[in-house]
Amino acid sequence: MTPSASPATAAIKAVVFAYHSVGVRCIKTLLARGIDVKLVVSHTDNPAETIWFESVADLCREQGIPCITPDDPKSAELKERVAAIAPDFIFSFYYRHMLPLDVLALAKRGAYNLHGSLLPKYRGRVPVNWAVLHGETETGATLHEMALKPDAGDILAQVSAPILPDDTAYEVFGKLTVAAEQCLWAALPDLIAGTAKRLPNDLSAGSYFGGRKPEDGRINWEQTAQQVYNLHRAVAPPYPGAFTDQADQRFIIGKARLFKSDTANLPTGLHVVDNNVLGVCGDGRALHIIELLMDGKIVGTQELAALLKQAA
Repeated sequence: MTPSASPATAAIKAVVFAYHSVGVRCIKTLLARGIDVKLVVSHTDNPAETIWFESVADLCREQGIPCITPDDPKSAELKERVAAIAPDFIFSFYYRHMLPLDVLALAKRGAYNLHGSLLPKYRGRVPVNWAVLHGETETGATLHEMALKPDAGDILAQVSAPILPDDTAYEVFGKLTVAAEQCLWAALPDLIAGTAKRLPNDLSAGSYFGGRKPEDGRINWEQTAQQVYNLHRAVAPPYPGAFTDQADQRFIIGKARLFKSDTANLPTGLHVVDNNVLGVCGDGRALHIIELLMDGKIVGTQELAALLKQAA
């Protein structure tokens, strides 16, 4: 609990399930509003995953908050520990597992999740990546009640964030992290006072998406240039990246922009034209590939031209 906590909030206890930068930012927001965070439940970092985001565990060490990383949020041990705290609130901030209803029921004043989309759109996993892939111009953060189904409970607050035409999912996630903080900050006073209004989450007007696998980053050059560009933006590093197999090599696009000039009716796929790397697409337009990676290293235009020539 922060020293500045007011008498009205000093006794309010919370258990928080959190991971990622959104988790860090939202825990800080709870503390700034005077919530007494008694326990944080998080994940151990996956050694196979690129960890580009902030650490909830590090924040908990700095703040002296107990932090545990159980493999199964449905375990009896975890339920007993949460029950012993008797929290007023349970919050979930980018925690990667669904929480069982019997655990959610332990929160005397409700259990709430911060989701990275403007619900009911893009329920489910990796909502930022899906929004970019589908060419959305806006996304945001939604605070909602947790229910049996994912991202299905009533909505308490939303804050939007723009997706610019050249934004990658990484850049959008930075905006989303700020939107999440703003959303929670604005909602907490009414939530604490017990006067928060709830809006129905009309699932029929939204969409649900599952997780994405690295193979989902494979480029289909027969698609339009805008579709391929959206795929690149959605999975650009530090995500695994959009990739193509050509000349017996796997190439990953690091940086790219839509190419505005004529592609001279080139066939689909990678080409070197006037010392530029182009990815020609099914509509005759192309991506100007600014950074192309092979085996984790940047491929120069001369090297790529030689590889393509050998494979021709």
